[in-house]
Amino acid sequence: MDERKKRGDRGEAAVAEALERRGCAILERQYRCRWGEIDLIARDPAGVLCFVEVKTRSPRAIAPPREAVTAAKQRRLRDAASWYLAQTGWDGLCRFDVAEVYPAGAEGRRQIKYITGAF
Repeated sequence: MDERKKRGDRGEAAVAEALERRGCAILERQYRCRWGEIDLIARDPAGVLCFVEVKTRSPRAIAPPREAVTAAKQRRLRDAASWYLAQTGWDGLCRFDVAEVYPAGAEGRRQIKYITGAF
């Protein structure tokens, strides 16, 4: 496994742990279908289904991670989410969130910036 994939997997695990601490239930990790992949699917404490795109960056990254969630990526996420909703029969509220994971700082922990309702 290459370093980029490992970094991404560690970022997704960190975001999943943070969501669970906030009372969210993680329903799916790396959900895949023919239209794409959704990093995390969670249900928040209010019962809202959250499709979470996790973007982890190396210390050398120039732009904020959220800028990698382009219009094309958003379209693929919406298509994959539509498929998930159709397969599960979910008829409640849902939203798309973006989690930015930054490298460990001086305190030794990764920093996570969570953007609720990002698009």
